[in-house]
Amino acid sequence: MTSTVTYLGDLRTSATHLASKNNFITDAPIDNQGKGEAFSPTDIVATALASCLLTIMGIKGHYLQIDLTGINATVNKVMGIEPRRIIKIKIDITFNQRFDSKTRNILEHVALTCPVANSLHPNLKQDISFNWPQP
Repeated sequence: MTSTVTYLGDLRTSATHLASKNNFITDAPIDNQGKGEAFSPTDIVATALASCLLTIMGIKGHYLQIDLTGINATVNKVMGIEPRRIIKIKIDITFNQRFDSKTRNILEHVALTCPVANSLHPNLKQDISFNWPQP
């Protein structure tokens, strides 16, 4: 098993990762009857995509013997209606160091083929941009 999730009432859950015992809370968003005081389940999906992109690039960076510490991603989730679902995830990844075009292409390719990206429905638009420092 990976985790347990407990409904706490008031549209809130508590999730526990079984191997590490780390825990987080979710809350329904304000626009869907919640308090918006924590990540919503759909926020976690969008954030998981960004986390996966960075993690996979970190793995490849380790293999290429480059340190990617400090790169970051901003995440914007767009919801649709009828049915209510995520219709677009926009992620802007910003790098803090320059690389040659071959390395940039390798990092971008592995990011775009990360496990979360490959697991999301093809109708969900993934708008990923890579922002490299200018020379």
